[in-house]
Amino acid sequence: MSKRVLIVTGDGAEVLEVYYPLYRVKEEGYEAVVAAPRQKTLHTVCHDFVEGWDTYTEKPAHLLAADAAFADIDPAAFDALLVPGGRAPEFIRNDPGLPRILRHFLENDKPVGAICHGAQVFLALGDRSLFAGRTMTAYNACKPEVESLGAQYASETLHVDGKLVTGHAWPDLPGFMREFLKLLR
Repeated sequence: MSKRVLIVTGDGAEVLEVYYPLYRVKEEGYEAVVAAPRQKTLHTVCHDFVEGWDTYTEKPAHLLAADAAFADIDPAAFDALLVPGGRAPEFIRNDPGLPRILRHFLENDKPVGAICHGAQVFLALGDRSLFAGRTMTAYNACKPEVESLGAQYASETLHVDGKLVTGHAWPDLPGFMREFLKLLR
């Protein structure tokens, strides 16, 4: 039986951070399911770093079909969880169906990967005990969110803490996916 990976995202997901993992998971022969607050066609965005800007720029990118709504997901049916970044995490963390999903993966010590702003979704749990004593990284603007989870912020662009793989941003996807797939195998 093939392993199943759940990808939780929404409108405003960073295009590379959702498509790269989606295709790598499929390339490995695993099933990938994209879930969002509701089943619909999602709008992704392209974040880029432009000389002279103090932050990243954002442009519309590819469309992405959400296979299911959070409310319809049985997290026990999945082996691992991926959380892409972009602006989606700050929006989807408000969905009442998401905490149940996140909690399942963390409490059952299943592989979890969160990149860039993906760490913001964990604030929906309102439970610092799940991250106490842990170390994770995220886009540098998310350092306050990581620390408010009770975790230590790692400044390196890739960090593995047990079954939790975190990355800084889309340029770190090769290492991020390498480490995540090691855990999944």
